[in-house]
Amino acid sequence: MQQGNIGVTTENIFPVIKKFLYSDHEIFLREMVSNAVDATQKLKTLIRQGDFKGDAGDLTIHVSLDEKAGTLTISDRGIGMTADEIDKYINQIAFSGVTDFMEKYKDKADAIIGHFGLGFYSSFMVSKKVEIVTRSYKEGSKAVKWSCDGTPSFTIDDADKADRGTDIILYIADDCKEFLEKQRISDLLNKYCKFMPVPIAFGKKTEWKDGKQVDTDEDNIINSVEPLWTKTPSTLKDDDYKKFYHTLFPMNDDPLFWIHLNVDYPFHLTGILYFPKVKSNLDLQRNKIQLYSNQVFVTDHVEGIVPDFLTLLHGVIDSPDIPLNVSRSYLQSDSNVKKISTYIEKKVADRLQGIFKSDRKEFEEKWDDIKLFINYGMLSEPETFYDRAKDFALMKDTEGKYYSFEEYRKLIEGNQTDKDKVVVYLYATNKEDQYTYIEAAKSKGYSVLMLDGQLDVPVISLLEQKFSQSRFVRVDSDIIDRLIVKDDAPKSTLTDDERDILSQVFRSQMPAMEKKEFGVEVSNLGENAQPVVLTENEYMRRMKDISKYQQGMSFYGQMPDTYTVVLNADHKLVKKVLDEERAATEGELKPVSSELKGQQARLAALHQSQSKKKAEEITKEEKDDLQNTEKAVNDLRQKKNDIIAAHAKDNKVVHELIDLALLQNGMLKGKALDAFLKRSVDMIG
Repeated sequence: MQQGNIGVTTENIFPVIKKFLYSDHEIFLREMVSNAVDATQKLKTLIRQGDFKGDAGDLTIHVSLDEKAGTLTISDRGIGMTADEIDKYINQIAFSGVTDFMEKYKDKADAIIGHFGLGFYSSFMVSKKVEIVTRSYKEGSKAVKWSCDGTPSFTIDDADKADRGTDIILYIADDCKEFLEKQRISDLLNKYCKFMPVPIAFGKKTEWKDGKQVDTDEDNIINSVEPLWTKTPSTLKDDDYKKFYHTLFPMNDDPLFWIHLNVDYPFHLTGILYFPKVKSNLDLQRNKIQLYSNQVFVTDHVEGIVPDFLTLLHGVIDSPDIPLNVSRSYLQSDSNVKKISTYIEKKVADRLQGIFKSDRKEFEEKWDDIKLFINYGMLSEPETFYDRAKDFALMKDTEGKYYSFEEYRKLIEGNQTDKDKVVVYLYATNKEDQYTYIEAAKSKGYSVLMLDGQLDVPVISLLEQKFSQSRFVRVDSDIIDRLIVKDDAPKSTLTDDERDILSQVFRSQMPAMEKKEFGVEVSNLGENAQPVVLTENEYMRRMKDISKYQQGMSFYGQMPDTYTVVLNADHKLVKKVLDEERAATEGELKPVSSELKGQQARLAALHQSQSKKKAEEITKEEKDDLQNTEKAVNDLRQKKNDIIAAHAKDNKVVHELIDLALLQNGMLKGKALDAFLKRSVDMIG
C-alpha cells in the first residue's frame, strides 16, 4: 500500500474548488463523464495511429447507481492509468498547491478543459469518499486503486481489475442524497451528456410486460454520438433538421428555417441555429441556444458569443475555440469571441438574403414571424446588421402587400412628398381602431403601412435617420390635409371671435380623463369631411412608446397622452352649433366682449409704454396699473368662457359630436358610453 498527502490542507483544496472552480454541484457529473469520454477518445486515437494493437471491444461508458451502498459509478474502457499516471494526474496539485495551480493556467484556461485532475476533484463537492479503480492499456500494466475520503491523505493499493479502463466510484455525501436518485441522474445526463461522442449507458431499456414496466437486457444509451451539427449539410434533408429541432425542444412548433454553421478558419465552429415562430415578448424565448465544447454541454447563456438580437434564436453552437474559465461556466475575454459573433451575424444575414432572393414568396409568408428578429437586429446593430438587412427587410401595407425599402419609396415618393420635398411614410398600428383615418388617407391616393409589431415604433426612428428626406407619421396624428402638406393651408372662413366661441364650446365640455389632455382647434376641412376629428400628437406618442424600451426616457411614460379635437368649420353640424351658441349668448356676451376689447387695448398700450423704460424707471403705480389690467383681462375672459360653457352644457349636438370622436378612438366607456347611448336614442326619437 502506498500512502501520501495531496500537498495542501483540506481547508485549502476543497473550499477553493467550490469557491473558484465550480458554483453548481451538479457539474461534477459532466466532469466525470467528460473524463471518461476523453480516456475513450484517446484510445481511439491510439488505434488510428497504430499504437494500440489489441481488441478495442465495446467502448460504451456506463453510469450506474447503487442506492444501498450509496454510490454512483462512472466506468469506461479507455486508456486507463498506471500508478505513476495517477500520481501525475490526480496528485499533481501537490506540486504547487491549488492557488498556484490556478494562477499558472489563468491565461490559458482552455488548456485545463478536460484536464483529468482538475475535473476529477469536482467529485468531492458531492462525495464523502472517492475511489479510482483503473488499469492502463499498456502491456504488462497492473490494476491499481486510489482512495481519498476528502482529507489531504490518500492511499494507492493493488486492485483486482481484469480489463483496461477506469471506474470512478463516488460515495455520495449525506447532504447530497439527491444524486442517488435515478431520475436526478437521468436528467443531468440528458442535460450535459446527450451529445457526447462516445456511447453512454445509464440503466437498461424498459418494456411493458405483465402490466408493468420491466428492464430488458439492452443498455439504455442516453446520447447521440453523432449529433446533426457534426454532419455535412449536403447529406441532410429538411426532415432531419426538423427532427433534431424537436429533440432539442420537444414542445415547440416546427421552426421557420435554419442555418447550419461550419467553419474551420480562423476558428473552429459548428452548429445549427433555428428561427422559431416568435411574434412578441422578447424575453420569452431567450436562452434557447446551447453552447457545447467538443460536444460537451457548457451553458445556454451565450451572450457575447452570439449578437444580442440573435439570442432569440434556438439551436446549438459547438466550438473548442471559445475561451471558458476553468469550470466552463463563463466566457473569458478573447478576440475569437468577437470574430465568432461577427461570423454568426453575417451567416444569419446571408441566409435571410438567400431566401429573399431565391424564394420571395416564402420569405413574405414568413415575414411576420421573423420581423421581430430583423427589427431587433437593426436596432441593436445599426451600423452592421442594418446595412446587411436593408436589402431584404420588408414593409407591409394595410392591404397586406409587401415591399422592400427601395420598392416602397419608389411607390410613394411621387404622391407622398410634401411641399418641403420630404417623403412622408404614413402608417397605422391597428387597422380596425384607425380604420377611418386609413380610409381618409386612401381617399387621397395615399398608401398606409401596417406597423403593428412590438419593435416597429423604435425602428421608425432608426429609418428616419437612415432614409434621406423622410419622416414617418401615424394616420391619426393629424387631419389628412396636414399629414402631407402640399400647399399653404386654406384661409379660415370664421372671424377670430367666432373661432374663440366655437373652441370654448367644445373645450368646456370635454370630459376629464386620467392622464389625458385635450386641446381644441378649428380648421376648414370641407363640407364632406367629418365634423370632429380627434388626433394624437405624433412626437409625444412616439416618445412615450420608445420610453418602454429605452432607458433614460421613462419620464415620457409618466406624461399624459396629448390629443387635439379638430373642429371642421365647413361641416353643417359645427356651423349649427356656432349659430345656436351665438344666438343664445349674444345678449350676455356683447357687453363683456366690448369691455374685454377695451381692457385688452389698454393692456397693449401699457406694455408698449413700459417696454420703453428701464425696470428701475417704472413706478409702483405703473406696475400696479399693469397688474390690475392683466387681472381684469383674465377675469373678463373667464366670464366670457363661463357664459359660453353655461349654454354649451345643454347642447346635445356638442356632446354627441364629442362622444362620437371619443368612441371612434376607443375612449368612451362605462358611464359615459351609457349616457351616449341613451342620448343617441333620444335624438333619434
